[in-house]
Formats: sequence, structure tokens, C-alpha cells
Amino acid sequence: MYTVDILTLFPGAVMAMMGESIIGRAAKKGLIDVRAHQIRDYTTNKQNQVDDYPYGGGMGCIMSAQPLCDCLENAKRERGGSVRAIYLSPCGKRFEEADARRLAREYDGIILVCGHYEGVDQRFIDECVDEEISLGDFVLTGGEIPAMAVADSVLRLVPGVLSDPECYENESHWDGLLEYPQYTRPEEWRGRSVPEVLLNGDHTQVERWRRKMQLARTKERRADMFALLSLSAEDEKLLREAERERRVSEMGPVACRPMREDDIPEAARIIEDAKAYLRAHKVDQWQSGYPDESTLREFINAGEGYVVSVGDRVAAVFRLMKTPDPNYAAITDGKWSDDLPYYTIHASAVAPFARGCGISDRLVGYAEELCLSDGIRRLRADTHRRNKPMQSLLTRNGFRYRGNVLVEAREGHDPKRLAFEKRV
Repeated sequence: MYTVDILTLFPGAVMAMMGESIIGRAAKKGLIDVRAHQIRDYTTNKQNQVDDYPYGGGMGCIMSAQPLCDCLENAKRERGGSVRAIYLSPCGKRFEEADARRLAREYDGIILVCGHYEGVDQRFIDECVDEEISLGDFVLTGGEIPAMAVADSVLRLVPGVLSDPECYENESHWDGLLEYPQYTRPEEWRGRSVPEVLLNGDHTQVERWRRKMQLARTKERRADMFALLSLSAEDEKLLREAERERRVSEMGPVACRPMREDDIPEAARIIEDAKAYLRAHKVDQWQSGYPDESTLREFINAGEGYVVSVGDRVAAVFRLMKTPDPNYAAITDGKWSDDLPYYTIHASAVAPFARGCGISDRLVGYAEELCLSDGIRRLRADTHRRNKPMQSLLTRNGFRYRGNVLVEAREGHDPKRLAFEKRV
């Protein structure tokens, strides 16, 4: 059983807090034992005086060494075993999660000494205290609040106090990072929504997002902690994504709307940049002229062209084809899930400034919303076998590979495409 003894002038206040919630329940189960000791009970004067004026003059009074020492020695005798005597002091080493882990791992218990007034006689510290701990660079009227904070942080690490080690291993400071943001129901509150990645059921993407948030938060809020990290290549990638997402969020809200005639120049630039990307990565897709400005205009006229905007900028374009794609009828090496009506995502591309910011996932989400608004429950798409980013986008958004189709392509270009489908 792990033990905590708190030496204080206010034992009732301390135990009122330490007897509640998780720590209180753990004590009732016999996993831990917390006691508060009244320092005044160990005075040798009739007035039960625990303090006196400081040598050399100065404001206030200093707690005397004798009652502190006697109280501490009595607590040690009662406990036995390996206990660590700690004085809560603004002059101490700043307390960190690593200290909580060390105290929980290396000792059977801790004794926490709460100072008051202007401090305690240095001779008591030199004679009786194993270490001094501070919560931070500020001063309180007494050591009770820091003592309870240290006790709580140590006791929650004792096996059985929390239901599972994961309860503390994923929290701030455990691995040198701050914790990721947390959300609960409802999905929207005062116009603020839960991040979509937390709603899609993809645990791999959820863990990736959480790691990204931890890294970004730590870099932004705790430069001292961030400087001590050893970042992997994936961590560096996540930080770049987080920075792009931050820049995009500062540009304004993300929305989807039908493509307009005045969007065509910018949409065409986004398409041409995507073509260059595919060409550079040896993906034989969109290398025969399609799509171009005339194609985009056809999308508009058919009511199938859409843009995703960030603020007043076009961040992505796509076609949501609302009639059956004739190329999909001759699927090979597989089959579609059924013959229900479907829409198809075609000609989707994201602007360079918005890549890696989740805009492509938002695009897919908007396509799904458009399907549902029209009563359509199937969404299809195809891509080249070497277009790995598009394949990744589709699979992480719940699309399943259904087989292969052939699309129209100029002579000398590869017409084979992987076909995907999702039940919306």
C-alpha cells in the first residue's frame, strides 16, 4: 500500500479534499493510505506556538524546527518502509511528471511538509528533509495546495488507482508532450464542431491527429519542452501539416458551393498544378488534356462543378457526376455492391496552399452531403494505380476497392483505373 503523510496546520481542510473523488475511492479500497498530521500537536509550549520571530529581523514569523521535526519523525515511525520527506517550497526544484513517476516507483510513501507564515527554520530542512519541491515560480500563503497537488499526481500512478495505465500514459507530460484536445457530446456547441477526424471511426487517423495536436500544442505553448524532443520524420511531417492547417484556419471558414464562371481561371490553375504533380510522380492520369477550362465550363453547365473555399480563396475543385458513368458498367476483377443510384467524384484537385490541411477530406465529406441531400446513398470514384494520395484519401474516408475500369484516354496513355465505392 502506498502511503502519503501531510504535515500541516490545517489537517481538516487537507483531508476534506484528499478524501474525495478518485483518491478517496482508492483509499476506501485499501490501495493507498493518506493521513494529515497536525503540527501543533508536537509543540512543547503551553500556547501550542509553532512559529517565532526571525533572527536578523524581518517581516513575519518562521516555523520552528522542533515541532516540525517531531511530527515528521512520528510519521516515519508509524509508516516504516522507504518514505521520502519533501518540503513544499518556492525555493525547491520545479515539480514535473517525471518526479511523480520517480516518487511512485522508488518509494513506499512520501511525507509532505507544508510550510506557512514566512517559511521554516533552515535547520529543519538541512536535518530532516530529503528534497524540496516547488510547483512553479509563484508564492502561496502555505504549502497545503502544493502538497495536495503533488500527492494527487503521485497517487494516480499507483497501480489500481486509475482503471488502466492508458488513463495517464496518454496525458500531458507523460512522454514530454502536452495532451491533445478532447471533445464530448454534442457534436456542435455554439457553432463550434467536433473535428471530423474524431467522428469517422478510423482509429489510425484519430491517433495520427492526436499526435499532430500534441506536437503543435507543445511547440506553441511550451518551447522549453519542445526543445527537448527528438522528432521523427513523421513528427516533422505532422508539424508541417499542423502549420498549414493553422494558416488555412486563419484565412477564414471552409465551405462548399457550386462552381461559377469566375472560378474557372483559378480552378484551371489548380488543375494544371495537379497535372504537374502527377507528371512529376509518373502517374499517367490527366496527361491527355483532360480536364481543362472547357471541361470545367461543362461541369458548371451540367450543375456538377463544385469548389471548396477557404475564406475568399478557392482551395479545391471537383465534379460530382450525377448520372451513371458509362465506363463503370464494364467493371472487371470485382463488382459494385449493388445497382442502386450513385454519384461519382471526378476531377478533384486541391490547391497547393491548402494541401495537407484536411481539405481533401472535407471535399469528400461535402460530396457525401450532396449525395444525401438528393437521396443518393452510393458514392463512387476511380483513380490510377500509381496515384497513392488519392487511394489513401478514399480508403481513409471509408471507400472500398471494387475492381478495375477503363476510362477514355488518348493513344499512348494508360486507361486503367482502380474503382472505389462507399455506402453513404
